[in-house]
Amino acid sequence: MSSTVSPPAPVEPAVLTGTPVVPGAAVGPVVRPSGTIRLPADDGVEVPEADRDVEAARYGAAAEVVAGRLSARAAAATGVSAEVLSTTAGIAVDRALRTAAEQRIAAGAPAAVAAMAAAQQFMDMFAALGGLMAERVPDVRDVRDRIVAELTGQGEPGIPAPDVPSVLLADDLAPADTAGLDPTRILGLATRLGGTTSHTAIIARQLGLPCVVGVGGLDGVPAGARVLIDGEQGTVTVEPDPEEARARVDAARLAARALAGYRGPGRTRDGHVVQVLANVQDGAGARAAVDAHAEGVGLFRTELAFLGRAEEPSVEEQATGYADVLAAFPGRKVVVRTLDAGSDKPLAFATPPDEANPALGVRGLRVARRDPGLLERQLDAVAEAAERTASTPWVMAPMVATVPEAAGFAAAVRARGLVPGVMIEVPSAALHAERLLAHVDFLSIGTNDLSQYALAADRLSAELAELTDPWQPALLELVALTAAAGRRAGKPVGVCGEAAADPLLGCVLVGLGISSLSCATSAVAGSAPGCRPWTSPRASARRRRRWPPMTRRRPVRLPGERFPGDDSHPKW
Repeated sequence: MSSTVSPPAPVEPAVLTGTPVVPGAAVGPVVRPSGTIRLPADDGVEVPEADRDVEAARYGAAAEVVAGRLSARAAAATGVSAEVLSTTAGIAVDRALRTAAEQRIAAGAPAAVAAMAAAQQFMDMFAALGGLMAERVPDVRDVRDRIVAELTGQGEPGIPAPDVPSVLLADDLAPADTAGLDPTRILGLATRLGGTTSHTAIIARQLGLPCVVGVGGLDGVPAGARVLIDGEQGTVTVEPDPEEARARVDAARLAARALAGYRGPGRTRDGHVVQVLANVQDGAGARAAVDAHAEGVGLFRTELAFLGRAEEPSVEEQATGYADVLAAFPGRKVVVRTLDAGSDKPLAFATPPDEANPALGVRGLRVARRDPGLLERQLDAVAEAAERTASTPWVMAPMVATVPEAAGFAAAVRARGLVPGVMIEVPSAALHAERLLAHVDFLSIGTNDLSQYALAADRLSAELAELTDPWQPALLELVALTAAAGRRAGKPVGVCGEAAADPLLGCVLVGLGISSLSCATSAVAGSAPGCRPWTSPRASARRRRRWPPMTRRRPVRLPGERFPGDDSHPKW
């Protein structure tokens, strides 16, 4: 799909502010997602009964075409992009969605009208559930538009491919569209909605695109207007001064060039060693992490082997994929997270279809309560991959809430000669970190989920982005508590959430006693403590404004009062 940028109408200069996600700067003309698909009107026309089977077959064929396109793009992608595309492909052929459409076709509705009605049924249900489930509404809407476009002969919706390098502005982006962005044509992006841990933010970080989310007033910027996106300051400047824009982009390039010289290993300037690891999801992503000089893998998301599948992959199939990642880091640390299904990542064969509150339901390790064999077979596959590659991976369970859960998981992992650990994603696990460490050999803090559960705020909500900011004092208190337990037990505690991608916050985490930081491959160099070249006084001022008082300065302490880091590494 090609798009020519038309001459813009005169626009008043303005500086719009939002939440910074990916540092860097880009300037160029604005492009926006292609126009909305024309949805057919439900005018009451009935399909003759004799033709309804054919109409149902048309719907099925269109859904398969859409799923095939998305799956092909997933096969060509890596990391989070591949996961998102695979998930969206799975929605297109989801049995419940197809059944809902076929029921309407059987009652006489044309295929396109049935596709709209069935999708609306699920969008209404997800919106009513709220939280993470509400974030699936754009996914279903995107699939609906693609199926309707296929049925009605319209062009596939999505992001335009501009003739000149441009900046993408949107209200929000469907995950499949974000995953398919071409960094040579799209230089940066900003959205009116979204938070720091949304799919848009995570994929933009993986692609290294300057990104700002939650930008007020963005819908008033027309296509073709020239804008400067500053992913470090969190601003979108409309019709910027050309000299200032050029200087800001040049400064960002110099900073990126300095980071490109990073070769590891990670350490503070006074020599304190900090492992800088990568979050990966497949062998290709692991090899990219090697090229970025990551010291290992701090989070191997194994969901990619399961997403979009109607049936569980075999032990052999899983082992082959796991071995591909282990082989990229021979003799080095690779932390495998067992299946993190549920909530916004449902699986037809593993998770219940109609939970009232999926974010607090059967997800992560809890899936094994319904089917213990699912976890046993995955651990068998990890053990097989370890044997093939002569390695000893670390294996951790997500969503552990109690000591018995940790103890049971550790026993199953040790029985296979692997190193057991658990994730700290819920406050109960942080509060009982020392008890957990009596059974496991390491802990890894997932700051994305820990922040949303600690502050009762959906991590994907733009309206609540301030509450899920990783600088929140309550979150840092839980991190400090967990790190202190690790020090007392003499066992490592890492961070693998998006907080590890913030270079300045990384220094604070190390000061709190965190021993390793794991982030997107594109953020590895910037996450190394002492490596980030902070060149912008304005950016530093913005950060000071954003920090909560507890982390910005030491307030007057009351008798007996303690703060995060009081018992932490003395070099902070």
